[in-house]
Amino acid sequence: MNSDFLEKNGVINYISGKEMSFRTQKEGNKVKSYAQDIIKKLKINPYEIYSCRQMHTDNICYASGENGDDYFYGKYFDNTDALITDKKNIGLLIKFADCTPVVLYDKSKKVLSIIHSGWRGTSKKIVEKTLIKMEKDFSCQRESIIGFIGPTIDQENYEVGEEVYDAFKSFKNRDRFFKYRNEKFYLSLISANLDLLTEQGLIRENIKISQKSTFLTESLHSARRDKENYGLNSMFVMMKK
Repeated sequence: MNSDFLEKNGVINYISGKEMSFRTQKEGNKVKSYAQDIIKKLKINPYEIYSCRQMHTDNICYASGENGDDYFYGKYFDNTDALITDKKNIGLLIKFADCTPVVLYDKSKKVLSIIHSGWRGTSKKIVEKTLIKMEKDFSCQRESIIGFIGPTIDQENYEVGEEVYDAFKSFKNRDRFFKYRNEKFYLSLISANLDLLTEQGLIRENIKISQKSTFLTESLHSARRDKENYGLNSMFVMMKK
């Protein structure tokens, strides 16, 4: 599947589900063929593909086409959960099961980022920090940035502990994206990430939200639903030339 919203705004994109799994612990070198399949489907020839060893951090790396460590299907950064590039021939790929893929793109400056934001990354405000880095390092302007919040677990199926609620204590709108029911907390990663973007000045009309729940959509991997046998979805993005 892909996002028509991103495509119309100049971002080639693809979201893989159960037809592939990017969980290298189980798939090993197969992930190389999966990445190649995405490239073939999109009929593109990127100079390089970047991914990262996602550790639920707020670390952000710039993909130049020359930096990074060698990986199965391109280059990668260790201990990283967001990628930024200003190169049109560089592909960016992140993996997710129930966490949230977020894409930011400055249509004027031609700067693209993709972010892996689970509850830890969201509580650390990785989306906000990526936005700030785009401004600081590339002179991006918020009024020309579009955002896409991809498939993630729906709130009704995302029960979390009180420690997760506590991790969001710095959010002034915290109770907008938590429900408390039967002495249990339920988190909306969509609402939390949307709050981060709009609080930082992104225009709401410039943000598109996927209606797909990883938990409820059988064609997508879900860690909560599939438990120890879960696989990893991927989201690939690259600027159009």
